[in-house]
Amino acid sequence: MNWFNITGLVAAFFTTTSFLPQAVKTIRSKDTSAISMYMYIMFTFGTLMWLIYGIEIHNIPVSVANGITLILATVILFFKVNQTFNKKKME
Repeated sequence: MNWFNITGLVAAFFTTTSFLPQAVKTIRSKDTSAISMYMYIMFTFGTLMWLIYGIEIHNIPVSVANGITLILATVILFFKVNQTFNKKKME
């Protein structure tokens, strides 16, 4: 394993695990009122594009990091969309 792969894996570890606290908090509280839905839509789509890119260039750190981040971002976005639409139904 070369230095660039190690650097990529370290970067992937820290950027991916940075989403864990938000995902856990959102799942536990089911409160997404302070989260921008449009930001998470754009972020989730961007993460999907990075995942596809990582797969296409056969880059394991990019693929793994963005695959995990995509899952976490999708969970948060799911809760945000549900909360937004449920709130509008009650109005």
